[in-house]
Amino acid sequence: MIEPVALADFFTVFFSAAMVILTGAVYALLFALSRVKGLPRLLPLAYLAYAGLVVSAVFLADAANLFKSGFWTLVVALMLLGYFIAPHAIWKLCVGTHAAEDTDVAHASK
Repeated sequence: MIEPVALADFFTVFFSAAMVILTGAVYALLFALSRVKGLPRLLPLAYLAYAGLVVSAVFLADAANLFKSGFWTLVVALMLLGYFIAPHAIWKLCVGTHAAEDTDVAHASK
């Protein structure tokens, strides 16, 4: 069983959880803007935001005593891996879907 968060760590948990949300949103936003607007210079900033997400998640997991259990350590690691891969997979899915639509429109107009 996980130990409850100590009262002294409450601010750390609150702040790091907020930073997980904020840095995750900034990562997704910068990644999407770099692809949609064709601005590859935003991609390093997106990865920097992802690094902030990793640091925030580690602080959160430590303050919430999640590293004391192998299961929760695995959950945190899978969450970080999934959040890194998801924007790439979603982008490929969107490109593939719209490429198929463009092909269908081109064939329909002939």
